[in-house]
Amino acid sequence: MKKFLKDVKAITPVLSNVLLMLIAVAGMSIAMTATYVITGNLRETMGERFIAEDIWFTTTDKIAIYLRNTGKVSISIAAVYVNHTSRSFTALTMEIAEHGWLNVTYADWSANTVYHVKVVSSRGTQVVDYYRSPT
Repeated sequence: MKKFLKDVKAITPVLSNVLLMLIAVAGMSIAMTATYVITGNLRETMGERFIAEDIWFTTTDKIAIYLRNTGKVSISIAAVYVNHTSRSFTALTMEIAEHGWLNVTYADWSANTVYHVKVVSSRGTQVVDYYRSPT
């Protein structure tokens, strides 16, 4: 047994090789996990698409926006801005290929005026355009 413990020349290369393999496997596991998480979130963000098909300036002091989900993931509307000012709105969540009305409170719109309207989803996708109110 003493002879076995004195011969450490063979043990050192084996231990160093095992340690290097463990470090390589751990590093690749971390890299694979990070890649999976990043691409999963990116896939959802890139698959999110919606359009504003119609907009109505109603007489009840609100703006109604008709939205359609044309993407590959569900959409939840997070914010609406009219002329760069945040406005309150009714909550709207749309599944794939669904559509619906988004009612925005805006009491001070004027006839025949152009408004900058931006609708933002929870993932950050935006629909932005200028709309003219009716005369």
